[in-house]
Amino acid sequence: MKICVHGAGAWGTAVAVNAATRHEVTLWARDAAQAHAMSAARENTRYLPGLALPASLAVRAGDIAQAQAGADLVIVATPMAALREQLIALRGTTAQVAWLCKGVEPALDSTSPTAFGLLAHEIWAQVAPELKAGVLSGPSFAQEVAEGRPTALVAASPHAGVRDALVDAFHGPALRVYANDDIVGVEVGGAVKNVLAIATGLCDGLALGLNARAALITRGLAEMTRFGLALGARAETFMGLSGLGDLVLTSTGDLSRNRKVGLLLAQGHTLAQAVDSLGHVAEGVYCARTVVQRARGLGIEMPIAEGVVALLDGQVSPRDAVAALTGRDPVPESVQAGSVPRHSS
Repeated sequence: MKICVHGAGAWGTAVAVNAATRHEVTLWARDAAQAHAMSAARENTRYLPGLALPASLAVRAGDIAQAQAGADLVIVATPMAALREQLIALRGTTAQVAWLCKGVEPALDSTSPTAFGLLAHEIWAQVAPELKAGVLSGPSFAQEVAEGRPTALVAASPHAGVRDALVDAFHGPALRVYANDDIVGVEVGGAVKNVLAIATGLCDGLALGLNARAALITRGLAEMTRFGLALGARAETFMGLSGLGDLVLTSTGDLSRNRKVGLLLAQGHTLAQAVDSLGHVAEGVYCARTVVQRARGLGIEMPIAEGVVALLDGQVSPRDAVAALTGRDPVPESVQAGSVPRHSS
């Protein structure tokens, strides 16, 4: 296959490196200086230092239309905030398209109390519905994928051709790709797990113990499922790679940026200090408010996500955020995941 990856961050570079062992791959960088440096050093020193780029991987900048000319598959590996621009630029392409970003687009009108950001598939439907497109998601750290360590991902799209193209492009001995047509559920999992990982990092940073961590992940999965069902997802998706799998990885893995935000907040750092220390985007910081806002509009209560928003906004201290969760009234566990309750804890 001929593949063009838009975005030379850690994740874009990782999937490009993986695919370049079997396909003709071009990695396009917005920054011409970065592209030149990567081509010369055969390394992405900023995002994946120490990893040699395959000789077969072409790194380009400049005219993106030229870079993707004749491509069978275009991968958008930008942060969520840039996805709309990328999809608009791809209007009319005959290539299959997939994005890697997980999260929610910032609200286009931040001054409106009723405006909220969209999930990636909603942006696609709004700006370029003619594209054959989908998402590649699941529990994965870029560093491990680039190193060829065993990983499993999910390719989600309503179009079988897109799912097949993603499997053909990336499925191999170390990277397994499973197809799924529930793009809503896959994207909800990819967005909400980032918010929940901040809460789990907070729990670990306060040294509340492994029991507390397990409880938080499990209750978080229930929140994720309720929210997803209300948006039209299927419950079983949240028991898979993009739900439970990604939630566990992002909430417990030391490479998780969102978990690190929670850890740093628990240690007394400000949100600005925590975010600035990462060097990468922590999508949970930017989508937490939209997730809670949309959940309220749907009549869905998400106490863990609400606690994260209160913490990020400086309304509560780390310990007060945890106390608010542990002090909630009890309800039957059976209410949590299999249905869409209006009120739960």
